Amino acid sequence: MVDFILYNTPQSTCSQRVRFTLNAKKIEFEQILLDLFSGDQLKPEYLSINPNGVVPALKHKDDIIIDSSVIIEYLEDILPDNKPMRPTDPVRIAEMRTMIRFIDEVPGPAVRIPTYNLAFLQHFKDMTEEEFLALADSKPLRREFLLKMGRTGFSKEDMDEALGRLKRTIVRMDEWINSNNGDFMMGDQLTYADISVMPLIIRMEDINLSNYWDDYSSIGRWLDRIKNHGAFKDTYYKGSLLSEKYPHLKFDN
Repeated sequence: MVDFILYNTPQSTCSQRVRFTLNAKKIEFEQILLDLFSGDQLKPEYLSINPNGVVPALKHKDDIIIDSSVIIEYLEDILPDNKPMRPTDPVRIAEMRTMIRFIDEVPGPAVRIPTYNLAFLQHFKDMTEEEFLALADSKPLRREFLLKMGRTGFSKEDMDEALGRLKRTIVRMDEWINSNNGDFMMGDQLTYADISVMPLIIRMEDINLSNYWDDYSSIGRWLDRIKNHGAFKDTYYKGSLLSEKYPHLKFDN
């Protein structure tokens, strides 16, 4: 029996962070896949694991760790010599965590808006208002987000703001890569800053927003290195991209 069980879903960007980390550290783990649109994450057995009703959650022996940013550093704490992806200097660790904070607060929420409008909205359109409100109330971390979206989608103003945040992220990444003069955002070492933003850039590429880095060659080179990493293929197994589930995304702009 394996020591690590990951509760996750293939297309979840937060799940992808953790899968990449586990694969990069070559940690054997079992996956339990949840169907979010069937409500698996809201069933009592999962809420007893993660009361926030979101993925991922990691079970390590008898302990439960939740929140992707927390999980990836937990894995570093317990296995620091196993393919380290965190700097050793405290100042550089602080820099990495500052990057992750930016990623979690700026592009992380922003990429959900085009994702929901372009892909997930169809799941809500046929609900009654009562059903939709009950669904929103059942999601403590996403309630306000869903209520703002409604059953008709986010407004053009919301979309424009989200796309502006994603553009700012590309600019910030370019600055980090160039200032550290290496293959990755903090230099030659792949760190959790790279792993944290990776799924968001892959999501942007998948929903036809890769033109956002046309003028930033550093991002294209960075993305190539990420895709060539040994953990990438096992993280993005078949069905992990939105466009595989929603083929129309390949043709939308």
